[in-house]
Amino acid sequence: MSIPLSQQSTKTRSHDLVVAALMLGFALSTTTQATGQAITSPTTPAITQRASTRGKVISPQSNIERPGDIGLRAHTNVELMIPSGRSTSAAPGFGAVTPASTTPAPGFVAETPASLGCVYFLVSTRVAGCNPLTATLNPSGGSKVIAIVDAFDDPNAATDLATFSIQFGLPAANFSKVFASGVKPPQDPTGGWELEASLDIEWAHAMAPSAKIILVEAASNSLSNLLAAETVAANLVAGAGGGEVSNSWGGGEFSGENSFDSKFIKSGVVFFASTGDSPGTEWPSVSPNVVAAGGTTISRNPSTLAFITERPWAETGGGRSVFESIPTYQTFLTSIVGSSRGVPDVSFDADPNTGAWVFDSTPVGGSNSGCCGVRGWWIVGGTSLSSPALAGVVNSAGHFATSSDGELTTIYSNLGNPADFRDIAIDYCGPFAGLSGRAGWDFCTGVGSVQGKAGK
Repeated sequence: MSIPLSQQSTKTRSHDLVVAALMLGFALSTTTQATGQAITSPTTPAITQRASTRGKVISPQSNIERPGDIGLRAHTNVELMIPSGRSTSAAPGFGAVTPASTTPAPGFVAETPASLGCVYFLVSTRVAGCNPLTATLNPSGGSKVIAIVDAFDDPNAATDLATFSIQFGLPAANFSKVFASGVKPPQDPTGGWELEASLDIEWAHAMAPSAKIILVEAASNSLSNLLAAETVAANLVAGAGGGEVSNSWGGGEFSGENSFDSKFIKSGVVFFASTGDSPGTEWPSVSPNVVAAGGTTISRNPSTLAFITERPWAETGGGRSVFESIPTYQTFLTSIVGSSRGVPDVSFDADPNTGAWVFDSTPVGGSNSGCCGVRGWWIVGGTSLSSPALAGVVNSAGHFATSSDGELTTIYSNLGNPADFRDIAIDYCGPFAGLSGRAGWDFCTGVGSVQGKAGK
């Protein structure tokens, strides 16, 4: 799957990456997986950071795409928020929870299954303002299977999911893990892919708590191994009667990518993929055979925490595909997308500044200090949150389209229906913030964000 650099397309990065290893007080030695990526080196940052309105946003090394990766290896799309004023000096032990509490870290706020269920009209009774500290009613429903495809092994996936469920009063998950190659993969020693897996399974479960969750682990983050895992995941979902496959990974577009789009076609299966955490387009989200999951930011009253509105996340991936042609379900958008596939299709909260709680007991970048004085708990954003959450919403809607094309046709048929989608027609995204939200479909949020379970 190697391609010449002249045929590769890279994404514009919207912020400079600054080494944060010294801040966290660790260093990692060079580790190379024979079938995967060079994990780190003395000159490669284990974690990168940038300033944010709430503190620091840090990116695991697994997010970084190097020129030699394009067309060969995929990266995660997960961002960590470390709020100003967080403390780790008196951190309680791993997995410390107050069952069914709205926060694992008193004094710190992040989105919960109940608060986002409220924001997106996924619960029967909504609390005024959908305050994360007072909303307690979780989404319900879900059936059949949601499969999650990720690279490397997350040894603590099951126990991390159980801790997350206890914390927020979710039912115990029907969860299993499958090694795509038949052999247990190695771990990612940077912890980035383990964090990705925890995020994916926890938020798919949060949005569809009665669905069976299967984590399918690829042998590495090479596209060949991930696509092999995709086939395993699709077969498992189809064999169980249908459902969804979520992919929170991706990479820069490359010539010949459309020859692999058939990997996302399976009768009875709807595929999702994150659009990425920097302006521009990624594959496989641009494949016409996946639901491209974009990112938004949630605006809340700083005093009352009441929900105000939803805006495009400035860092979300989106735009016209470089190599994929416009699919049938988008032909009415030719005045916007021209002859190219446009993404995203639909969006969900992804801004780490308005991120969600995730429990991950595996050290990330050498640090297990977590967030806000509670080890193992993190505030997480990125379109890695969008993909599994949207897969969960579609699963819990219970309509079970027989293909991604069927699901996308339904979504676009309901474009503009305020009972189905929140049209986000404000603010900017994209390279140099040159794209904007507009009435109807746009490159920032697609059809908008979900509004209830209808029309999906």
